[in-house]
Amino acid sequence: MTEETRVVLVDDDALVRAGLTMILGGDPSIRLVGEAANGREGVDLIRRERPDVALMDIRMPVMDGLAAVREIAASGSATRVIVLTTFDTDDMVLAALRDGAAGFLLKDTPPADLVDAVHRVARGEPMLSPSVTTQLIHAAVRGQGGDSNARELAASLTEREREVAVAVARGMSNAEIAGELYMGVATVKTHIAHLFTKLDAANRVQLARRVHDAGLR
Repeated sequence: MTEETRVVLVDDDALVRAGLTMILGGDPSIRLVGEAANGREGVDLIRRERPDVALMDIRMPVMDGLAAVREIAASGSATRVIVLTTFDTDDMVLAALRDGAAGFLLKDTPPADLVDAVHRVARGEPMLSPSVTTQLIHAAVRGQGGDSNARELAASLTEREREVAVAVARGMSNAEIAGELYMGVATVKTHIAHLFTKLDAANRVQLARRVHDAGLR
């Protein structure tokens, strides 16, 4: 990735696109390279412009956001998609992440947090708003049942690993964890890599579920 983050907006509401343009345009390191009014146009735009990040609405005509995310992921595109919507139902969250979205944010996310999310996702970090993280964990537990092995797996964690695991489950980024626990970002990444192995988790969402099932606080 270059220092400049290239972004496209995909939303059928012109006013929403205008608002996002104003918000993101205030950051000199973000460059908007295109807009689309539906998922079909969005997929074509992403294929043509190859942006770092796409902000994608869910409910759109012609092709909805979830279908667009699936097509983008299936194409092998390096573009990371943040689903941005007024709705945060369990089914939508789970479907978006399962289909390849790198983040899920509500449209009422504060401007500064939205800009920060774009940068984080461009760096390869997943990004979920706190309410979405909570719903996702609850939905996973309801849908799949408790993990009977979670407590046993968690027993192997060091105290520092437990602290990092709980922070991940709270939806914190690597940089936020580093600041709260007074360690370097590289050290946080190392702990998280160990947590994936010890807790048998493939990603941060699964790790958060293990923390929930194990009753870690």
